[in-house]
Amino acid sequence: MRRKIPSTTALVSFEAAARHESFTKAAEELSLTQSAVCRQIASLEEFLNVGLFRRSRRGVKLTEAGLSYSRRIATQLDAVERDTLSVMGHQGVNVIELAVVPTFGTQWLLPRLKDFQKKHPDVTVNLTNRTRPFLFADTEFDAAIYFGDADWSGTESHRLMGENPMPVCSPALLGARHSISAQELAEMPLLQQTTRPYAWRQWFNSRDMGVARDMTGPRYELFSMLAQAAMHDMGVALIPPFLIQHELAEKRLVIANPHQLSSSKAYYLMIPERKTESASLKAFRDWLIQQADTYSLP
Repeated sequence: MRRKIPSTTALVSFEAAARHESFTKAAEELSLTQSAVCRQIASLEEFLNVGLFRRSRRGVKLTEAGLSYSRRIATQLDAVERDTLSVMGHQGVNVIELAVVPTFGTQWLLPRLKDFQKKHPDVTVNLTNRTRPFLFADTEFDAAIYFGDADWSGTESHRLMGENPMPVCSPALLGARHSISAQELAEMPLLQQTTRPYAWRQWFNSRDMGVARDMTGPRYELFSMLAQAAMHDMGVALIPPFLIQHELAEKRLVIANPHQLSSSKAYYLMIPERKTESASLKAFRDWLIQQADTYSLP
């Protein structure tokens, strides 16, 4: 059955005209004449049987239907462009589309990727932020690095490392002290992470303490946000030291208490079962596990 889809030229002309609210500016952007843009939009309105613009001597304005349609079309055209560029960019190379939790990707993985590129110049690794599990079948991802318990249906899991966060704060908050006791920490502002809502409770429990306000405090989604908040004297944060190496080395953050929180959860490389025989993914898997093992050595 033939799809009920207008011409791409008409959609591109409409999207440009809607964005500028001007047929003239749309024509300039698309290297068309103004009359050509007008014809394309008129044909689109006829196809839809809906008015998309109100015309007047002062120019054109989107109708309510036109505004709603333009937002949807802009999103779809962006997706088509991304897919097209992806196909063009994949020609002649092996590409791994990797979903990765943000701070781990930027602070630990990216500084090491150059080594993988040297060893496997024919493989390109693209990184996209994802903080939670998803269905591989619904995405273009070939693998994922995430923090959890490896319970991800239809995948092969490879443990990389634990997290073991420690309380950190700004040097100003620490003051002249070498460290802050657990009892003192319980009275300080506690910075919370959205994806680890029980982290402080678990940390205090591991010290045989029950703290009524252990889940109270501003919440941030990413470790990088927690680090920034802690550096600006907003409170104490629980962060894995390997994610803030530069901040610790430069004394922008300091260890407030040496007690680490151990967890059964860890960072895992997850590969969908249907892609486990991919030569590129095998090479990346072996390299990544070796990097994690080397880093974890005492």
